[in-house]
Amino acid sequence: MTSAAEFGKVAVLLGGRAAEREISLISGQAVLAGLRRRGVDAHPVDTAAPGALARLASGEFDRAFVVLHGRGGEDGVIQGALEAIGLPYTGSGVLGSAIGMDKYRCKLVWQGAGLPTPPFVVLRRPEDLKAASALGFPLMVKPAHEGSSIGISRVEDEIHLAEAWAKARGYDSLVVAERWVRGGEYTAAVLTGQVLPLIKLETPHAFYDFDAKYHADTTRYLCPCGLAPAKERELQELALAAFEAAGTSGWGRVDLMLDEAEQPWLIEVNTVPGMTDHSLVPMAARACGIDFDELVFRILETALSRQ
Repeated sequence: MTSAAEFGKVAVLLGGRAAEREISLISGQAVLAGLRRRGVDAHPVDTAAPGALARLASGEFDRAFVVLHGRGGEDGVIQGALEAIGLPYTGSGVLGSAIGMDKYRCKLVWQGAGLPTPPFVVLRRPEDLKAASALGFPLMVKPAHEGSSIGISRVEDEIHLAEAWAKARGYDSLVVAERWVRGGEYTAAVLTGQVLPLIKLETPHAFYDFDAKYHADTTRYLCPCGLAPAKERELQELALAAFEAAGTSGWGRVDLMLDEAEQPWLIEVNTVPGMTDHSLVPMAARACGIDFDELVFRILETALSRQ
């Protein structure tokens, strides 16, 4: 068993400059409190603050808990900086973080590995809209490098496709149009090689959007997820294969759909999932007897492998 003292002084990296900054601040404060309750000498470091990287490089800290959502924190950027200064950190490395954050290239990796992901088209120029329409409606149009459903639209027809592209392009120059999957939405939390119980998401919204994730009281989280045990194991094995194929490690979450014919489809991987009171990884952990403080302690242990 790891003792709290073995971690030394821990920097909890939160905030940042991404569109998900506010969520990261909430997640980071929750992680900070959980670690302190377990006796860890943990301190918040907002990476948007002047001199934050210099402080991390100064030798003040022995380890970093990365709880930065979105660009600059979940895409390999902070991981590369921490590698360069030699500060061990939690979660995925540079490559896994970069692939996991890039919805387009992650789907290419899954396709190359023979794993199921919905057909898609990259929208770079107006003529790509015709190729997207050929996938059939509805479509999901999303920025390739954002999380928390930021900039995502469900599109029902060609008239609104261009509008959705323009909206997504406001967040990212790379936009993906993906065939909509009709069926149940599930998420699989991964913790050090173990896939936790699946959660089924149900919302009256058109899809599990930002409001459904963080604000709505109408979103339902079913855990147990209601699937037959054999089917749940099948999806857990698929999620772990997807997680490993993307080069991700330590902890994270894989989102997937199960269509009306019970065919699973991989949607995306999250390498630094939310840790708020609405978040899914803590919910899945509780379902198998891991409380929040134990969860963040185990995640911090993933930094030990980078000693």
